[in-house]
Amino acid sequence: MTDYRIRAASAGDAATILRFIRELADYENALGEVAATEETVAASLFGEGSVTRAVICETEEGEPAGSAVFFKTYSTWQAKNGLYLEDLYVTPAHRGAGVGRMLLRHLARIAVGEGCGRFEWSVLDWNAPAIRVYEALGAEPQSEWIRYRLDGDKLEKFAAG
Repeated sequence: MTDYRIRAASAGDAATILRFIRELADYENALGEVAATEETVAASLFGEGSVTRAVICETEEGEPAGSAVFFKTYSTWQAKNGLYLEDLYVTPAHRGAGVGRMLLRHLARIAVGEGCGRFEWSVLDWNAPAIRVYEALGAEPQSEWIRYRLDGDKLEKFAAG
């Protein structure tokens, strides 16, 4: 059985995080949408003023097995921060070993330790394996909320007024 550890990611992990981003996008059939580069990952996660954090799960030998990228949100109703998981990724070789659960528990502990009122994330509706894991943890879908997005040209056009 492999032993794992989770540590805070640093700028030196940008290439690994980018690899995981690309592997996740490929799994989600969206690899062509990835615009991130090693430089933009390093700057956006570890540069001055970044509000985003990441952790790496690795074997005792230092082999990266997965990662999580997250940031704080805010609930006006709770008047508390929340923790939002942007991406969770486990490499195929380490799936089924509890790495995803370890990463989620690690983030839950960060949320509790930092006084967050909630821990949230999104999942694609077709990702049945992930949904099973989340429901087994006791997480519940929030079906009353519909997520909206402006990006790319639509965002630019709207911002320009």
